Amino acid sequence: MDARQADGSGTHRSPRLPGARGPLSAAVLGHLRGAGALPDPGVARGADPYGPDLHLTLYACYELHYRGFAGVDPALEWDPDLLAVRRGAEESFLAALRRDATGADPLADVLAGLLVEPVHGQGVSDFLKDHGELRHVRAYAVQRSLYHLKEADPHAWVLPRLRGRAKAGMAAIEYDEFGAGRPERVHARLFADLMADLELETAYGHYLDEGHAEMLALVNLMSLFGLHRRLRGALVGHFAAVEITSSPASRRLAQAMRRVGAGPRAAFFYDEHVEADAVHEQVVRREVVAGLLADEPELEADVAFGITATAFLEERLGHRLLAQWRG
Repeated sequence: MDARQADGSGTHRSPRLPGARGPLSAAVLGHLRGAGALPDPGVARGADPYGPDLHLTLYACYELHYRGFAGVDPALEWDPDLLAVRRGAEESFLAALRRDATGADPLADVLAGLLVEPVHGQGVSDFLKDHGELRHVRAYAVQRSLYHLKEADPHAWVLPRLRGRAKAGMAAIEYDEFGAGRPERVHARLFADLMADLELETAYGHYLDEGHAEMLALVNLMSLFGLHRRLRGALVGHFAAVEITSSPASRRLAQAMRRVGAGPRAAFFYDEHVEADAVHEQVVRREVVAGLLADEPELEADVAFGITATAFLEERLGHRLLAQWRG
């Protein structure tokens, strides 16, 4: 059987460890292989908060809480020395985001801004719809595979930290993301089908070595917010940003897939998100966000931060992709 069609989420195997991107990730990956000492956590705190070395380090540490890596001892998920290094990297990343992506607008205005589409769109989905070639949509899928092959998994961490309306609304959306009881409709599987149409490898984590630092940072943001209970408000804000902005962007991406002849399953992935996320947008605003703040109004600033941090990192990724494609 073709590897691209072996399983809806790639394969059942854990991904292999990636290559290092600097001294910090080299030390951490060496530790995961069972060779070499970990650096002092201060080294992680001093790393470039948006750089590839720090974000590969964080991604590798976080992946131990998902499917892990082939040949890596599962017990390392809770290795205290590794967690100390991870904490240093998290502190660097989070401090930079609070400095660069914390806005002054109240949450109501931040949420309202998500509903406004630019008159003359200049984003990645606009480019792909109007000018993209098959090579561009394939490159885009490679980057997004680092999230979409684990779609909704990072957000599931927040469920035990919510209650009442917020929990019920979040669980309803997650149920849809996980296929509403139908394994062939799990969104991660639908993205694997998209990749198969694009003649890309569908195995989970296969393209980690090709992932830009900007894409790693976006996935790491979800894991950071999801794994820390104190950041549950930021995770809800991030989730709101994703769900509220997804439908119009997905419509453009579906058009792009059809225009370049990417294949029916490639277009279907985004068609599914146009319909599903239009409903999710209402649920996330009226039940998840409103429900959380009814219970914990003190988290309003955290919700806003989750939204602005997501927009900041998406913009960084968009700038990188568009610079490559237009260059």
